[in-house]
Amino acid sequence: MWNSAGHPRVIAACPSPALAIIASRIFRGSLVSVALVWFRRDLRLQDNPALQAALDAGHVPVPVYIHAPHEEGDWAPGGASNTWLHRSLAALDADLRARGSSLVLRQGDSQSQLQALIEQTGAVAVYWNRKYEPATQPRDAKIKRALREQGIEADSHNGSLMFEPWDVATQQGGPYKVFTPFWRNALTRLQLPAQTDAPEDMRAHRVNGESLEALNLAPSIPWDRQFWDHWQPGEAGAHEALTVFIDGALNGYREQRDLPDRVGTSLLSPHLHFGEIAPWQIVRRLQGERSASRDADIDGYIRELGWREFSYHLLHHFPQTPDHNLNPRFDQFQWAKPDAEALRAWQQGRTGIPIVDAGLRELWATGYMHNRVRMIVASYLCKHMRQHWREGARWFWDTLVDADLANNTMGWQWVAGTGADAAPYFRIFNPVTQSQKFDPQARYITRWVPELAALPVKARFAPWQSPQLLAECAPGYPALPLVDLSEGRDAALAAYRHTGGA
Repeated sequence: MWNSAGHPRVIAACPSPALAIIASRIFRGSLVSVALVWFRRDLRLQDNPALQAALDAGHVPVPVYIHAPHEEGDWAPGGASNTWLHRSLAALDADLRARGSSLVLRQGDSQSQLQALIEQTGAVAVYWNRKYEPATQPRDAKIKRALREQGIEADSHNGSLMFEPWDVATQQGGPYKVFTPFWRNALTRLQLPAQTDAPEDMRAHRVNGESLEALNLAPSIPWDRQFWDHWQPGEAGAHEALTVFIDGALNGYREQRDLPDRVGTSLLSPHLHFGEIAPWQIVRRLQGERSASRDADIDGYIRELGWREFSYHLLHHFPQTPDHNLNPRFDQFQWAKPDAEALRAWQQGRTGIPIVDAGLRELWATGYMHNRVRMIVASYLCKHMRQHWREGARWFWDTLVDADLANNTMGWQWVAGTGADAAPYFRIFNPVTQSQKFDPQARYITRWVPELAALPVKARFAPWQSPQLLAECAPGYPALPLVDLSEGRDAALAAYRHTGGA
């Protein structure tokens, strides 16, 4: 069963169905059926529909992860996503090994790797949980057809969403473009699946794969070392984060979720993205915490999960939106000339707008940015600087540990005014008044832009208005904003009028 080095032996590829059956005779001399469980963004054992389907069918699961970034189209995962993935895969493998199994890592074309594993193991079935990105949906459909044509059971499941993109439709049968009616309809259909526990033990298999290091997910230069002061990737980390949220930030969530100077949110978004926890698991826990004093906060948080559901709804029905305006009217919008130097200053948190700079520095240090600050930062780029929203979307995609194509796309298009929104374009966040309202003591600003700590609190929101103090106390900070707020707003509104807006 094991070689001299202590590693499982690899079963030779089977050239015929007969030998494939023999290959499955690997456990204590008994004939068993093997199923591949193809993990993707469902890196958990509890409440995993694909894994549970394999177990319910009586198969011995061989857990597999195939690294195939080239199959993600123009949106292959960025650096921050990859470094999280590295640790999440390690956590999943540890959880499997504790139960007697292990995670088989492969890289290359998904279809060819699955085929090789089928031949190697004699697998009679392949199970996976669905993904919804424009590049991977047709790939998965092709793989399912090919497997079924050769007599392999191939089944996909919903492991990520409370409502799959096609579950909710308007009265006319089309997709929604506005959140509130979407969510109102969705809530009438909400049915939480019954809990399925992680298996207590799983049979060992003899399939070797690549080492985790061979996937080159972790950075060679440890620019991510600060991340792990804030995060614990993996299923256990996800459930710990949920418990911390319930015990803490859930109380007063509706009021405090917009305050970046405190932990007022769940911090579950990267765990959700990688499927270390499912949204219905969160809702089940929250429903068990209901009380008169907590109902409003719980409903408010579930509504935020609804935005995630809406994002996937939009991405499925409008697959062009990661790169193109949902609202074609803005195809004529007069964006400013691309400015690489200005964009770099924005990326590095050197705009001269403290709340904007604080957010971008938080992002670089932690792989995360507070949601309210994301809107402020994005608005400054799209409206005041008039740089195309795609520039911001790409930066977030590379630097966020919770980078999610559906959420990232909808968020940027919402702020830019080019996407699904009942409100007009001219929502332009004033970063100074926003910071005064949501960070009134400038604690968030001071944490991430510490060179401004010597200024009086009132001067930290708009330090260019106190030029002498700024020069004396923080001479290294920009003396003026990258783009003047009034001038930037006027230019944005003028560009909007050019599209035919009032």
